[in-house]
Amino acid sequence: MTSLHACFQSFDPDAFPQAAIAVSLGGSAHDVELPLHTHRKAQLVVALQGGVMCRTQDGLWMAPLGGGVWAPGGTPHSNRVTANGRVCMLFVEPDVPGLPDRCCTLSLSPMLIEMIRHLARQPTPDYAPGGHLDRIAQVILEELRRTEIAALHLPIPASPALRRIAEALIDNPGDRSTVGEWARRVAMSERTLTRLVVRETAMNFSRWRQQLQIVLALQRLSSGASVQSVAYDLGYESASAFITMFKAALGKPPAKYIAAAAPR
Repeated sequence: MTSLHACFQSFDPDAFPQAAIAVSLGGSAHDVELPLHTHRKAQLVVALQGGVMCRTQDGLWMAPLGGGVWAPGGTPHSNRVTANGRVCMLFVEPDVPGLPDRCCTLSLSPMLIEMIRHLARQPTPDYAPGGHLDRIAQVILEELRRTEIAALHLPIPASPALRRIAEALIDNPGDRSTVGEWARRVAMSERTLTRLVVRETAMNFSRWRQQLQIVLALQRLSSGASVQSVAYDLGYESASAFITMFKAALGKPPAKYIAAAAPR
């Protein structure tokens, strides 16, 4: 099992004509793939242990244990695996129909994960058309067409002012500054900033910041951080306040959400 860095120094997924190929990777703490880069093939990064975050020019997508981040072919992207994480990567030809045409987080079934892992365990991705592995690949693609999209996405707007705020919050998610305080930092009125956030993200400022906190919370929880430490990092006065927010947003408290996402 190779690291993210080593994989793309020695492996070119676009060199293989198969509709779908897979490879297993190990990650180290804060292991980043490459700077923003593209493949001709689409890419699904499956979190087998820990979690993975995908960054594009337009946003962040988080896949906790048992989930996957999908990037269509030709999309500039970079992936970060949580500490002690393990992932599988599935690469899919861009002309395969019925698959997402935008970046997204997918909720993967245990069966689908096991099939992708089986494909990744093969000595070479260069399997013959019509053979056993080709048929498995076709089932994988059919299951992907039926997979649900999870709302684990933080839009990063095109506006320079909002990008500045987003980067600052990613670096310091515990910053509890008000909309008015952020507006002064980016030299605009509170009303203008409020309208700009809604126009570019389809969320109000509080909801946008909460979505950032959910994405970053899942990243930390997937790496094994405690609920209490995550709550503190995100600026909550108590773990119970963080748990209440998390449950309202995702339907389960953090521990149960992470447990439910784990492959059986």
